[in-house]
Amino acid sequence: MAVAGPAATAQFLLCAASFAALTYAFVTSDFSLRLVTLNSHTLKPMLYKVSGVWGNHEGSMLLWVLILALFGASAAWFGGNLSTTFRARVLAVQAAVGVAFYAFILFTSNPFERLAAPPMNGQDLNPLLQDPGLAFHPPFLYLGYVGLSMAFSFAVAALIEGRVDAAWGRWVRPWTLAAWMFLTIGIALGSWWAYYELGWGGFWFWDPVENASFMPWLLAAALLHSAIVVEKREALKNWTILLAIMAFGFSLIGTFIVRSGVLTSVHAFANDPERGLLILIILMVFTGGALTLYAARAGTMEAKGVFGMVSRESALVLNNILLAVSCFVVFVGTLWPLVAEMIWDRTLSVGPPFFDAAFSPFMIALLAILPIGSALAWKRAKPGRTMKTLWGALILSLVLAALAFAVQTETTILAPLGAALGGWVIAGAATDLFQRTGRGALSGRLQRLTRLPGADWGKALAHGGLGITTLGICLLMAWQVEDIRVAQINAPYEVGGYTVILRDVSEVQGPNYYSTIATIEMQRDGRTVAMLSPEKRIYPVAQMPTTEAAIANGFLRDLYVVIGDPQADGAWAVRTYIKPFANWIWAGCIIMALGGLASLTDRRYRVAAGARKQAPPNAGVPAE
Repeated sequence: MAVAGPAATAQFLLCAASFAALTYAFVTSDFSLRLVTLNSHTLKPMLYKVSGVWGNHEGSMLLWVLILALFGASAAWFGGNLSTTFRARVLAVQAAVGVAFYAFILFTSNPFERLAAPPMNGQDLNPLLQDPGLAFHPPFLYLGYVGLSMAFSFAVAALIEGRVDAAWGRWVRPWTLAAWMFLTIGIALGSWWAYYELGWGGFWFWDPVENASFMPWLLAAALLHSAIVVEKREALKNWTILLAIMAFGFSLIGTFIVRSGVLTSVHAFANDPERGLLILIILMVFTGGALTLYAARAGTMEAKGVFGMVSRESALVLNNILLAVSCFVVFVGTLWPLVAEMIWDRTLSVGPPFFDAAFSPFMIALLAILPIGSALAWKRAKPGRTMKTLWGALILSLVLAALAFAVQTETTILAPLGAALGGWVIAGAATDLFQRTGRGALSGRLQRLTRLPGADWGKALAHGGLGITTLGICLLMAWQVEDIRVAQINAPYEVGGYTVILRDVSEVQGPNYYSTIATIEMQRDGRTVAMLSPEKRIYPVAQMPTTEAAIANGFLRDLYVVIGDPQADGAWAVRTYIKPFANWIWAGCIIMALGGLASLTDRRYRVAAGARKQAPPNAGVPAE
């Protein structure tokens, strides 16, 4: 057991050395490596040479195990207050997952495979991945995906010992919080990239790989909230352990979807059924083994806390149910085409209409109860007293709904509903934060506001960010204006109150591509508000075109234009969008992630710090 900590550190250092060696090969364009030849080129900018390390199957798997080793080493470094036995078991489970993926890489996905006759140059990275958003998106996403392995390791270690209590809930929360925070950033970066890079004007398509990252995010959010009940009330133990297992299980499902080829996606890294089968075996061994252990130990995890029907515990249970069912809906919609093809030999397409109709009601219910649940008292609450503090938030949300209904020109419930729910969640988060300052003069309460614990600020920021994202999504979908036409040079046309003029189209050469760039002027009331330069690029090495949208970002709206193909008469196809509140979507995600970071700064929720005053130094896992 004493070897576990140093071994975890050594594992991380050796993985880091391996990853550094692969990075060096990409930076120096060492085409004796097959992976560098397939995913790099001497003319590629340095940022994309580096991002090419993980812009492929083999390199991304090396990043996967590096992050896995990092989390294991972090448990060794910062888990000093855990008991020796419990920490060793956590590290053992983490290392067992690592062994499985080391074997997967060594036998099926060796990133260091050599070429007998290295070529003079490489085949270049997929042009769609040559973008800053995609350079940073995978590392953050993997930090979230793989970070959930720590919650899994804590859960399995607790099942082995047969002990789950308040201290366990306090230990597992910061790891889950960190994973959820990174997953939020990763999903937001991917959505932002899709918005400005693909040229279709959307931010989310319910693509299978998008769903593969969203499902663990939903379960991680549920796990965060259920762990609070374990910590505060020693209830929901069985459910919380199950969530920890399933959250990482869905991360492995995401890895399977991306790399097996069973589902077609623009995000897929590999289409190798043999590799997919091995990942499926890993998924079955670890998830199935953990669930078997869970079934054997479930009877030992007796819940101690008793609570009434109206209480914060009940609200958190409802929160968990809604998040879990939402995840199940996304899971069914994602895999149903595969099931239909396997069983009935039918080709089905499950797209946005299904997800919008099936997923939205659960999110609406979740947003509606969120401010109320946050304000309820533990154990037993009085609804009247709780709502008394939220009347202001409720009135504000109704005013926002009325305002949205008044300004819209079309009859749609989406904008008023989104304004009401978003305003309700934001105002509810602000009210809950202010209520924590107690009573007294306003000046004194404002001073106490600055001294509130990081967890209180984190909760308010995360909930407020969710409200802002809700506002952005609903108002954008309800009010956006789209125009597709053939535009003549210097011939103005009107779109959503703006005058659009295609001024010029020219050809330029980039470092490793040729580009057609348009100059488009956007006017309002005779005044120029933006000069936009959308592009169509051709990457000659990869023989692949990309679309680069031009966007004039604004606080209340984005002006979004895309240049299309030339026409016979010298005109050009142009797509123009007016997108209200688009940036609120990603601003809300950033605020949610900042909420996670604020909570992590709270000393009570760092690893075992909160248990230090309660447990003797050699009793990291208190007995029942």
